[in-house]
Amino acid sequence: MAKTSTRKKKTVRATRRKGAWDMVPTKDWHTAQYHIHYMMESKEWLNQVKNYIKKNYDKEVQVAINKLPDHKVGGKSHWATAAFIEENAPDKIHPDYVGKLDAWIKSLAEEGRQIVELKKIELTTKKVKYVPTIQERLQEATIDKMEEIDQWADDWLRDPKKNPLKDKQPLQLFRKLEVNLGHARFIQQFYEGAYQELEELINLPAPKKQDDMQQQLAEGFNHLSTKEKKELHGFYQRIFQALDILRAEKKQTRAVRKPKQKSAVDLVKKMKFKPSDPDYGISSIPPQDIIGASALVVFNTKTRKLGIYYAQHEATLQVKGTTLQFFDEKTSRQKTVRKPSEILPQWKKVTHHKLKTQFGYLKTTDIKMNGRINEDTILLKAFK
Repeated sequence: MAKTSTRKKKTVRATRRKGAWDMVPTKDWHTAQYHIHYMMESKEWLNQVKNYIKKNYDKEVQVAINKLPDHKVGGKSHWATAAFIEENAPDKIHPDYVGKLDAWIKSLAEEGRQIVELKKIELTTKKVKYVPTIQERLQEATIDKMEEIDQWADDWLRDPKKNPLKDKQPLQLFRKLEVNLGHARFIQQFYEGAYQELEELINLPAPKKQDDMQQQLAEGFNHLSTKEKKELHGFYQRIFQALDILRAEKKQTRAVRKPKQKSAVDLVKKMKFKPSDPDYGISSIPPQDIIGASALVVFNTKTRKLGIYYAQHEATLQVKGTTLQFFDEKTSRQKTVRKPSEILPQWKKVTHHKLKTQFGYLKTTDIKMNGRINEDTILLKAFK
């Protein structure tokens, strides 16, 4: 009869499965921030922050913070990154976040304590249900409206070729979701940090000229090709362009209270200027002539600089206090006059269409103008 084997089977030890946070790189801040923001769900941010608070703060702080809504505690990836780095690679903490995590947690605790105090009062008087503020309701609604944008980015990160971003149009999505000015403000705040990083990324200098922070930024995105970096940057750029367009459209349709109209004399009554200068034989025009002008010629008797202010496109010159407004900073220039006694008489007779030609005859270097009129300034001519 064959012998039956009595050897026991070796028990195989189950290997511990890696969690989501075990996969986060810790070589530098930017790499960790990128992974946490784009590769992880927002519920993981909340878990990381709460676990950090549980390990490092007393029960009173924990109870106070637990009174706050989840989006207050886990709605920002950069705080989750700070908590993760503090525990796993404290030497890699970003300089801008040194000591900030502790201050933020304490502010949350203080906000939570206020809710706790309110609940204590409710127990002695009457039960009052916590009502979110308008801003909290608006922020929650905004998070819902950003869901599809985030999904586009997540799909692209998983497979850029199958899920290109170049065809995604945030403006059309925002219009479909009826994003208003309040939503736009929160959307900008949410994506601003990532957009600034991408702006810096695509404009990095040559590797030899990069400082430590720039090198870390480059390493954080070195898994992307140059084309992919530009595609991601272009996507974020379209988000911010869409927000600008929405703001402009909303402002155009919003009813604006008409301000009380002031006369030209009232608008310039605080202006300081030089009425005349006997040394050069010149005098100023009435300052109210500036209001509504398309161009203004001025001469500073102290610095001997002659300048021309041109109004912005589809605007006219206005005055607020002693400062000129709505002038074009690019085209408005001034030059030093070497022989004022010979040059200024010609400028008394200059016509509007010869302004640029006459100004070109001055061979000194032209510089920008700041719009400020002072007691040394002669208002030579104004053109409507």
